[in-house]
Amino acid sequence: MTRKAIPLLSPADPVLNRADELDALDAILPFGRRDHLATLLTDEDVATLKHLAKEGMGDNTLRALASDLGYLEAWCGLATGSPLPWPAPESLLLKFVAHHLWDPIERAEDPSHGMPAAVETELRAQGLLRAEGPHAPDTVRRRLTSWSILTRWRGLAGFFSTPSLKSALRLAVRAAPRQRRRKSKRAVTGDMLAKLLATCAGDRLVDLRDRALLLTAFASGGRRRSEVADLRVEDLVDEEPVRADPKNAASPLLPCLTVNLGRTKTTTAEDQVHVVLIGRPVEALKEWLAEAKIETGPVFRRIDQWGNIDRRALTPQSVNLILKARCKQAGLDPEMFSAHGLRSGYLTEAANRGVPLQEAMQQSLHKSVAQAASYYNNAERKNGRAARLVM
Repeated sequence: MTRKAIPLLSPADPVLNRADELDALDAILPFGRRDHLATLLTDEDVATLKHLAKEGMGDNTLRALASDLGYLEAWCGLATGSPLPWPAPESLLLKFVAHHLWDPIERAEDPSHGMPAAVETELRAQGLLRAEGPHAPDTVRRRLTSWSILTRWRGLAGFFSTPSLKSALRLAVRAAPRQRRRKSKRAVTGDMLAKLLATCAGDRLVDLRDRALLLTAFASGGRRRSEVADLRVEDLVDEEPVRADPKNAASPLLPCLTVNLGRTKTTTAEDQVHVVLIGRPVEALKEWLAEAKIETGPVFRRIDQWGNIDRRALTPQSVNLILKARCKQAGLDPEMFSAHGLRSGYLTEAANRGVPLQEAMQQSLHKSVAQAASYYNNAERKNGRAARLVM
């Protein structure tokens, strides 16, 4: 199919024009990334991304689509000498699988197996390929899914469900064994959280913010870093205080907040999902907002070296960096932790404390029982007798 020509705003350098067009997505794409994508994407690609943003696609989904599209355009240009065609022929999809999922043993004997060396070298030179060996199967599946979504948004039918592609993907995954890496090598459980909180026990604004951020992210069910970054004051609803022990009328009253999450990775704004915060997290959150004089807009914001608070929200990447910085201050290896450790840590801690799985899932908002149960299963194995037959 021929590519539809989109008129440029001016006869200037088309790469600069695309960079200007991508300015509309500056809240999603970092400046440096924007300029790089402008060299990889076509005018039609940029128009599609802007349309998706206008249609209300989630920032994280759109960011992933833009990144995957940039990679696909670069790979296709190097592998075929032509821009990415729409729709992509089945042969190109099969080539993509063959270039990214291959057998290391076979490649040792046949250097032409897998991605051609010239393509691999150039992708590395462009900073688009970092890991050694074949791609992770999940990465290949995600990029194929992004490719399929972008094809459908162009009103075209693709070949992503053909038996040959499914078979090739299945066989390639078997031939390219790669251990699945956890998003965070270590879970931030209750004891780890206490160590992190000890590093921000001061009264500086950055301490107040980080303490509120860590407590809120963990206690609200282990929120994803994007959900923490997207949190707004308007999403917080004061509730009547509740008892520390619901079964004991004499137990102390604790402050309570409802947190409306809006759009998440697994829900839409229409789902109106919310979680509850009780006790210390509420106190920390209110102290931060009061001291920072934040009454509307983003809850968690950047603070410069002079203590000035930005009006804009932290980015998801900043949330991750804050966690790693606090890990380092606590004497922990930052490489072992990421923001996802708060999510896995919440469920692991719930399992260790005997909280029923369904009750924990109401707070974590996991859709998959199997995924949530995996944290419980790991905790049960470590706490059970089966692994202690010989000690």
